[in-house]
Formats: sequence, C-alpha cells, structure tokens
Amino acid sequence: MTRLPLGSSPIDIAGPATNWWDHVNESVQWQDGIFYSLCASYALVSAVALIQLIRIDLRVPEYGWTTQKVFHLMNFVVNGVRAIVFGFHKQVFLFHYKVLTLAILDLPGLLFFSTFTLLVLFWAEIYHQARSLPTDKLRISYIAINGAIYFIQACIWVYLWVNDDSTVEFIGKIFMAVVSVIAALGFLLYGGRLFLMLRRFPIESKGRRKKLHEVGSVTAICFTCFLIRCFVVVLSAFDSDASLEVLDHPVLNLIYYLLVEILPSALVLYILRKLPPKRVSAQYHPIS
Repeated sequence: MTRLPLGSSPIDIAGPATNWWDHVNESVQWQDGIFYSLCASYALVSAVALIQLIRIDLRVPEYGWTTQKVFHLMNFVVNGVRAIVFGFHKQVFLFHYKVLTLAILDLPGLLFFSTFTLLVLFWAEIYHQARSLPTDKLRISYIAINGAIYFIQACIWVYLWVNDDSTVEFIGKIFMAVVSVIAALGFLLYGGRLFLMLRRFPIESKGRRKKLHEVGSVTAICFTCFLIRCFVVVLSAFDSDASLEVLDHPVLNLIYYLLVEILPSALVLYILRKLPPKRVSAQYHPIS
C-alpha cells in the first residue's frame, strides 16, 4: 500500500492533475498564446483565400464576379475579420457592454454561414439545371434567407444594447443554433442530391470521379462543422461553463473555432483549389 506524504490527502495529490484546465484558462500567458495562435491561423487561411482569388482572376480575367470568385472573396473577409478579432482579444472580450462582444464574435459566424451556403446555392443551381427544373428563384431564396437572418440578429443586438436581458441573450444563442441547422440541412439536401446524381451518371470518367469526391467531401465537412457549431452554441446557452464569449475559456475557444471554422475553411479551400478552365464552360457563370 502506497503511503501519502505527511499532511497531504488524496485530493491534494490529484489536485495539480485535475486542475490543469483551470490553470490554463486563468493564465494570461496561455490566454494570449491561444488567442494569438487563432489569430495567426485565421490570417493564414485568409491569405490562402486571397491568393486563390487572385489566381482565378488572372486565369479568367474576362469574366465578372463568378460564384467561385465570390466564395473566395468572402472566405478572405470572414477569416480576416476573425484574425483581427482574436488579435485584439483583450479589448473584444472586455467591452463594458457585453452586446458589443456578442456582436463582434457572432457577425463573422453569420458571414461564415453566408459564405458556405453560397456553395449550397451553386450546387442547387447545377442540380436544378440537370433536372430541367427552374432556377430563377434559387438566388432570390438565398438572398431572402440571408437577409432575414441578418435582420433578426440585428434586432436581437439592438434590444440587448437597450436592455441587457439574459432571456433575449438566450434566445439569440438558440437562433444562432437554428441558423447552423439550416446550413447543415442545406448541405445534406443539395450536396446529397448532387452526389447521388453524379453516382448515377452513366459515363465513367476521371472528371466524374473527381467531382464525386469533391461534392461528397465538402458536404461531409460542412454538414459536420455546422452540426458541431449547433451543439456547442446550444450547450453554451444552458451552461455558462461552456460560454465562448469570455476571456478565461481559451482552450474551449481554440477547440471550437478549429473544428467549426479554421479546419473546414482550410479543407474546403484545398479541395476546391482547382482553377477554372480558360475557356468558358457551361457551368461557369458570372454572378449577375
């Protein structure tokens, strides 16, 4: 039987091992290191998106703002804004008005939603064209859904600015979770439909296999990341220990943003790295 040191207890011996989470969260050095690491990661992804946008524009300068160009531009903006936010994390998390912290942290999340649902729109247009279905209302629906989401979220922020109400803050988190579910279902619906349509395509070719892999991989990545976002946001709404809007939860923020934004963005940019052909194709349309 192992003897404990004089004057100590099992709790004292286990303390350093069990309290490492609290030690890291409360350490200013760890907080700065983690948030600056997030800043650098977002800046890197933003730079990659900008480089890819420039490469596409140099490849097909004669065409306007295509869906592919807009997607990379929005990736550049979203990740760049996140980099700035985490670069100034001390100021962001310590605003006198909590609604400012919520708005600065949630707005890039909404932009992330708009950026990646642009892929859903693109796939929906391809699917409808292949099935000889009307496509004229798809972009209108995309704009309307995004407009409604931004309007509702803005109303929540304005109300919290006037009246700091914990119930409305709770509703705001649930709303963000619902937005993530909408995105996940969009990828499951149109990503799944396009994937199945490509699988049933009668002609076997290298291009078909690559497109099948591309659609399947992006659908799985985006569906998973939006589901994780939904789960964590709902959890934080019911449990303050899982809150992401505080400075002393750096480890949780690191895990969360890596899983729901940084890794998905990097993986999707890598999967969609192929440049468009120099000649116009039937599925490469400028955004009107």
